[in-house]
Amino acid sequence: MSLTDTRAKPDLMSFTIPVVAAAGAFFGLVLGTSFGSSLLGLAAGAIAGALTAYILVSFLAPKQGRIAAVVVFAIVGFLLAGIKGAVGGGLVAVVLGWLSYWVASGRYRSGVPLYATPLQVLWHNTFLLICGIIFFFLIAPIVVVMPLSFNAEDFFTFTPEMLAFDPAGYSLKHYRDFFTNPDWQQALRNSVQIAPAATLLSVSLGTLAAIGLSQSHVPFRRAIMAILISPMIVPLIISAAGMYFFYSRLGLQGTYIGVVLAHAALGIPFVIITVTATLVGFDNSLTRAAANMGAGPVRTFFKVQMPLILPGVISGGLFAFITSFDEVVVVLFVGSANQQTLPWQMFTGLREQISPTILAVATILVVISIALLTTVELLRRRSERLRGMSPG
Repeated sequence: MSLTDTRAKPDLMSFTIPVVAAAGAFFGLVLGTSFGSSLLGLAAGAIAGALTAYILVSFLAPKQGRIAAVVVFAIVGFLLAGIKGAVGGGLVAVVLGWLSYWVASGRYRSGVPLYATPLQVLWHNTFLLICGIIFFFLIAPIVVVMPLSFNAEDFFTFTPEMLAFDPAGYSLKHYRDFFTNPDWQQALRNSVQIAPAATLLSVSLGTLAAIGLSQSHVPFRRAIMAILISPMIVPLIISAAGMYFFYSRLGLQGTYIGVVLAHAALGIPFVIITVTATLVGFDNSLTRAAANMGAGPVRTFFKVQMPLILPGVISGGLFAFITSFDEVVVVLFVGSANQQTLPWQMFTGLREQISPTILAVATILVVISIALLTTVELLRRRSERLRGMSPG
């Protein structure tokens, strides 16, 4: 048997079963605590995990084994606690089934060298587990908001009907309130009017600034760059207070133009950073070749530079749009009641009337942000392919 084969199949009884049993014991402890019997849950979970690992690895192929585990655990969970027990049991089965085959196949060593010691392998997987826990800690508050937005009651917590997966506990009334309430619709219109204008201004000025700062002959480039990206570094409340006093002197405080300019100032640093990163791999010989062919600076920019840096420009524009669409502190200082945006309306709803419609709006904003960030990632990969930094 080769070294790869030895590593791919650890001993079932001495390693795979204890690891999966420990995971089962953890789930059993959590479930047992919720039902008032921690020790019983711990023992039952360990036994269930050990049996799951033994049966799946010894008798079933991975695909069939995972399906069988989900079905069995879901049935047992349904018999014990109804629909919510079936859902919980299915999720536990997914984890235990994946863990059984992952450990039994030796894939837990795939990210470390062949000569790594057991302690190094343990640290590698522990590090990945810590990263997963941190990711869960960051994403959990966002994920929790989504099901709460379908609450049939005017509460910010899960009702017994929701926890029991009773259809009567779920409703779209908060979404209907958002799309029919004149206050929310006015706030949406304000956000839609402000964010695109601020994004267009940010992209125009930020792109020009990035191209200018990419030239080696520009004096004090680093100092200018630090000043331009300072809105990202300075606490937002300080920027908002400064904009308030500055715009009040100019007569722009409380006006549409003032809010657009303020949001543009916050979005320009994102455009500068993304476009500057794109220009790092730009071949300046292309612009010199265009100049030798008789093209002027403007024609060279739109025909040569812009197509190559366009992914970075669009990425910066998307970040600037998200910044403007989600910003609340600056608009509270610079705007007026006529410029009340969605985040401002959400802040007002939390402070004054505790409207559950905020949950529906938050879910919509999260979906929009995910879509925009996905677009940014696709553009980043396209930019790398254009510059030959990654395979197509």
